[in-house]
Amino acid sequence: MAQRHLDPTDPPATATATAAPPAATAAAVAPGRSAPGRSAPADAEALTGYLRAQATEFLRALRLHRETGTGTHGGHGTPVAQGAEKPPAGPVDASRLLRRAARRLSGTLHTFQPLLDADWAEAMRPELAWLSGTLALEHACASRLERLLEALHRLSGSSAFPARQQGRTAAVAVTVPAPHPSPPDRGSLTVGAAKAGALLDRQLTLARTRAHSTALQALGSSRFHAVADKVALLASEVPLRKTTAPTTDLRPLAAAAEDRLTDAVTALPLVTAGNPYNAQALIHGLSPDPAPHPQDAQWHQVRLLLRLHRYALEVLSGGSAGDAEDPAPSQDIRLLAAGEALDRHRDASEAAAAAAQAARTPRIAPATAYALGVLHADQRHEVEAARYAFQHSWRKEPIRLP
Repeated sequence: MAQRHLDPTDPPATATATAAPPAATAAAVAPGRSAPGRSAPADAEALTGYLRAQATEFLRALRLHRETGTGTHGGHGTPVAQGAEKPPAGPVDASRLLRRAARRLSGTLHTFQPLLDADWAEAMRPELAWLSGTLALEHACASRLERLLEALHRLSGSSAFPARQQGRTAAVAVTVPAPHPSPPDRGSLTVGAAKAGALLDRQLTLARTRAHSTALQALGSSRFHAVADKVALLASEVPLRKTTAPTTDLRPLAAAAEDRLTDAVTALPLVTAGNPYNAQALIHGLSPDPAPHPQDAQWHQVRLLLRLHRYALEVLSGGSAGDAEDPAPSQDIRLLAAGEALDRHRDASEAAAAAAQAARTPRIAPATAYALGVLHADQRHEVEAARYAFQHSWRKEPIRLP
């Protein structure tokens, strides 16, 4: 399975900078733009505090990863029964937190690079992007397989799917809703769904195993140890440019990140792409060309720019970290909704590509190919739904969480 092309540039930031009283920031708010809202002192000291906090989170996640084992399983872990105590953080949580901190460091270096030592930032940012991209691969394969198998079950009404390997330990049956009776018009799909599920399981489990090995090799490499050493130094000292004063305003650079996002959103075919009968998408979906969908790249780029914008807002607002899943509870919930829609868009487009790749497997039965074709079409419909959800949330007025 090839590595996601855009993830290595997936920038981000999580952190806790020095807390300060929130202050209103003056800025005109137009549809498609976010209000800066609450912010801590937007100066170079806020940036250094944020980067140090992110470096500390990186080192904490690394220590947790070493304490809980060397695994980097990308699954969601074992469900916790209601009322039971939450199990201690394991390799899954440690790997996710490590990836999260690396992304946020990389994204912050990208946005505020003019204020940082040029040579250091140029050398550091791609290494952090490499690490976060490498660690994300296994989780991507696992979640993609889960998404596709659940879609097959929903479309066919059948529960006849193969057992899945969770990591390298135990075989666990796929968790899907209770089976429904198959209507007469689902007969052909039901016949091929089980074999389609088995084919997807083999292909994506193999990709996940390879990603797991790649992650283990990366975490044991001299390249990773060099990155960890630099992050450890960053936790105590941030190398700024000699011309950067402590009172340097961060808002122009954050505004530039927002402008890049706004321009990219403006270039999107929001009306056409949000239409459930998107002719261009349908024509390409029926084409034998295995190249990625031509409309998807723009949307993936907007997703990355939106994350950069959110991380810049975290720096301006004092870097409120929140919990592990939502790093900035004070952010505009409109941006959070738009980000969730773009995440669903990415997941659905990559799942559709995986279904199309499986359908090109030589000598598969016609019923299997038919099931994979229906699955591909279903995921492309999910893509269109995510695009509609994005443009619907993006055009709303900004609303801030309290």
